[in-house]
Amino acid sequence: QVQLVESGGDSVQAGESLTLSCIASGITYNSYCLGWFRQAPGKEREGVATIGSDGTTGYGDSVKGRFTISKDNAENTLYLQMNLLKPEDTAMYYCAAAVWCTVLRGIPPPQNLFEHWGQGTQVTVSS
Repeated sequence: QVQLVESGGDSVQAGESLTLSCIASGITYNSYCLGWFRQAPGKEREGVATIGSDGTTGYGDSVKGRFTISKDNAENTLYLQMNLLKPEDTAMYYCAAAVWCTVLRGIPPPQNLFEHWGQGTQVTVSS
């Protein structure tokens, strides 16, 4: 069985930084495609950042330049470094894994490619 567990969500002020983590069991991050998604109340789930099986990365337009996705294969941990947080970043953040993907033109792939999902961690940004 595959399990993804997110952590690091918190309530912060606009302009602050936060790092989310996602640790996996049942799979190894070495060759997987990994992504972060978020869903705000009343809105559709959207792609935030993806790191492809080949190391390519992509970001949603709204977070480009502020967020950075990375991973530690040895620790099987995925990270999302979020800087200059804005109130519109408030959402439930989910990590997800797919057996393979590549990121083209800096754009995250469709979320239906991801087969394994975590339960989410809440990020709230106020100002």
